[in-house]
Amino acid sequence: MPRAASDFRNFAFDTTRITTSGRDVGAKVYPKLYAIENLIRVVIHAVLTAQLGPNWWNLAADPQLQKAVVKRKADYVNRPWHSTPGKHEVYYVYLSDLTKIMTNNSAQFVPHIPDIAQWTARLEQIRLPRNIVGHMNWLTKTDRNRIDLCLADVEQLVVKLAASPQLTFTVP
Repeated sequence: MPRAASDFRNFAFDTTRITTSGRDVGAKVYPKLYAIENLIRVVIHAVLTAQLGPNWWNLAADPQLQKAVVKRKADYVNRPWHSTPGKHEVYYVYLSDLTKIMTNNSAQFVPHIPDIAQWTARLEQIRLPRNIVGHMNWLTKTDRNRIDLCLADVEQLVVKLAASPQLTFTVP
């Protein structure tokens, strides 16, 4: 009978506990973070394309971030046997970078998302838990609930924005 998932770090070493913990985090938490981050990428792309045009990245991304992304993209070009994050630069940035793009361009977001400051704060609340999951560790119930709520809120935002005739949602 499979063991109930619980944080393996609270028990004596047992490979089965580690595997069970990994399955739990991988199946129950990671897909939610994946959805949040990629929905936010699409929202950013839709809003900034509507406000600044298809070359929004060159206008909206901080020059230091643009340089970092050029280096990240080069790492993949130099190793073509690996998968790439995506075609557009927005796939080469982290959640913290996404919130900075939103904050630095808040004037562009306000016509579509009037409470943009609250949205960036909400995303910041899941940044550290996201990093914990990204480094394959266990979250508290509070952090899991925070991620659940954030996903539900982001999904509602996308539904609301998708109904706007001023925005077109496309995968960048």
